[in-house]
Amino acid sequence: MKPKVIFMPHANIQYSQLAPEKRLWVMKNCYEKLFDLIDGGDYKIAFEASGITIEEMAKQAPEVLAKLKKLVQEGKVEPVSSPYIHFMLSNIPKQVCVHSLKHALDVWEKYVGKRPKIGWNPECGWASYIPEVYKECGLEALVMDADSLMLSFDEIRRATGLAFDVQGHSNKNHLFKIEEYIKDKPQFLKFITNPSVAPNGLKMIFRSDCMANLLLWYLMGATEGMREEPINMNEIRNMLGNWQERIAQTGSFIMPYAEDAEYIGSSAYFYVKQFNQARFFEEEPDSVVRFKEILDAAKEAGYEFATPSEVLESSEIIENPYVDNIENGVAWHGGTAKAWANTEYSRIMDPVCMSILTGINAVAEKIGWNDELHNAMMALASAWVSDSRWPPAPTSPGRFNVRESLDDMYLANDCIAKAMEMGGIAEKRGLYSPNLMKTQIKAIDDKLMGMSYFGE
Repeated sequence: MKPKVIFMPHANIQYSQLAPEKRLWVMKNCYEKLFDLIDGGDYKIAFEASGITIEEMAKQAPEVLAKLKKLVQEGKVEPVSSPYIHFMLSNIPKQVCVHSLKHALDVWEKYVGKRPKIGWNPECGWASYIPEVYKECGLEALVMDADSLMLSFDEIRRATGLAFDVQGHSNKNHLFKIEEYIKDKPQFLKFITNPSVAPNGLKMIFRSDCMANLLLWYLMGATEGMREEPINMNEIRNMLGNWQERIAQTGSFIMPYAEDAEYIGSSAYFYVKQFNQARFFEEEPDSVVRFKEILDAAKEAGYEFATPSEVLESSEIIENPYVDNIENGVAWHGGTAKAWANTEYSRIMDPVCMSILTGINAVAEKIGWNDELHNAMMALASAWVSDSRWPPAPTSPGRFNVRESLDDMYLANDCIAKAMEMGGIAEKRGLYSPNLMKTQIKAIDDKLMGMSYFGE
């Protein structure tokens, strides 16, 4: 049997520094070009998107969404879902995660006609309850970060010298050290080349920056500051060949690209993340051509394009007793979810969000759940969006990213007030005081809007 290969671009229309007025441009310049590429060739991929990304496509670019729907119907694209809002699941209460993920699945089914069976965890932020969230929402499998799993083994941590720090952005450009250590160790390679199953029964497919980072730098045509020439196609072919040998010895597939769909057609966040430059979502037409070159190179190397579900159906699924060893608070790129929770924006906004959630639950306990309380939960989840809290100094989110979260807090507070009126308990302000909370939101509004933001 041919080794299988999964490519999974993932889309997030709430990206930090992606101005609302440019979101349509990303849909046309990135998502549509990707869909046209897949439609025009003998390719098959997975495509992940948050619920709000699908909904915004339906509103702003229905012709782009129609192309995605067609590819899903034809089996050339498998839909993969994250929560409705792109937030860091491990930094917020499980209740909010479940509510948002269930809504996202409804949105996919409504607009694309198919309910995803595979889940994606934004930024791969980890806490022990993550598998329970996806299992509770009815998903069969979750795409996971192999580097977080590998770094849960002390011997790999020691051998690579990689360490986590809540103030660190990432170890992304150093994760090749993991590959160097495990390349001849089947006891580790098998978790990257086989699907596995967590103790709770949720199936898992692992992606790794050992492969994805190389492909990203090739897409951007950039250097890493340590070489004169950009990564070339021979390096990509060598990487595919190396992993083909490892698959033959240990498993059945690899997932070399589970990265942002926005890098196919634009520079997305590349120059901010790598060089602290105020350059956001510049047009990168050559990256579309290069992504096709990567797909063609995989095909020429003898790989068979597959979706996550096809891999699960055709492969041996091994037990994975090490999932619970992944460190609470880590994220992909060798970074940490707690870094998102430790920015100035998070430290100001998160306590207010928690107060609003406490109010929602107090009112719901008194009168039961009604439409306004559900609306409040939706607005609160939106206020928790990760990209209004990232990145840390010397860069920052866009002012508009923070503004949207503040507006969502006001909306959630208003919805709770309406719910209390509908339930006949408006006077029971011991449960929750919308008027007082409004002044709390205004206080952090003044503080956050009084700050300066990167790129202004």
